Amino acid sequence: MAAATQGKWIKLEEKGAGPGARSSHAITIVGQKVYGFGGEFTPRVPVDNKVYVFDLNDQEWSVADAVGDVPPRRVGVTMATVGDTIYVFGGRDAEHKELNELYSFDTTTNKWTLLSSGDDGPPHRSYHSMTADDRRIYIFGGCGNAGRLSDLWGYDVVNKKWIKFPVPGENCKPRGGPGLTVILGKIWVVYGFSGDELDDVHYFDTIEEKWVQVETNGEKPTPRSVFSTVGIGKYILIYGGEIDPSDLGHMGAGKFSGDVYALDTETLFWKQWTDSGDHPGPRGWCAFATGRRDGQEGLLVYGGNSPSNDRLGGIFFFTPLVEA
Repeated sequence: MAAATQGKWIKLEEKGAGPGARSSHAITIVGQKVYGFGGEFTPRVPVDNKVYVFDLNDQEWSVADAVGDVPPRRVGVTMATVGDTIYVFGGRDAEHKELNELYSFDTTTNKWTLLSSGDDGPPHRSYHSMTADDRRIYIFGGCGNAGRLSDLWGYDVVNKKWIKFPVPGENCKPRGGPGLTVILGKIWVVYGFSGDELDDVHYFDTIEEKWVQVETNGEKPTPRSVFSTVGIGKYILIYGGEIDPSDLGHMGAGKFSGDVYALDTETLFWKQWTDSGDHPGPRGWCAFATGRRDGQEGLLVYGGNSPSNDRLGGIFFFTPLVEA
């Protein structure tokens, strides 16, 4: 992606019976299909445990005929994809208990498999963040049984083993709702909520196995959490998020942003994108993923929460306009 400063939103048509409005859910993309799982319509009440599938070509929803170890319904859950397999971790169940099971969902067979639970992986959590490269999934932070977390874990999908990475220093506060993405062997942690909205940026170098806090410059976003985050090339692209939490906590709605920013991980400069098209408006707690439309990579956003505390629907695709 070149030094773009503009982008365009497109609202996709939706046919078929989809998930409807919800927040605190997750999506991921395999090929030209979007897979969705989890979430809430009423605060703290998980809606269902169906696997929804949206075909990006036909723009039509369906429900997968899932078999195997089907996970119970949950909110604050995360998903990531390696190859044709989706990995789902954690979340919070209908009794408000934090979870720590890792499941896989084989998109070629629609089969769920429970891969780990108990003490052989990360502690229980929800509202954490998850990303993946071509061999591992990574999990960072979130809300645990005894408070917010700042630990980083990896799961090797080939060896089927968890890896616990070094704990970051005190400057990287435990947090929920941070941005997380992998770029060239570095796992980036961006912003999040630690009781206050944060605006710090850290990365873990998987080669040198050390944490680094970086100082960023440019058109720096205000502190925020529960925003949409993807890595595209050398850029970390973020959209939306909560910039002022509600006094009611998760039962209420704070103030949300509708802006798009990108961090150049080489220069450490932020740039705000000017955007046009069918803008999704200010929202947070969305499901999001990196997608490809008309041959160009971009950000796919589905659902979320609004400043009025109404759960939202709609699928939007943001394409950064590349400058020559």
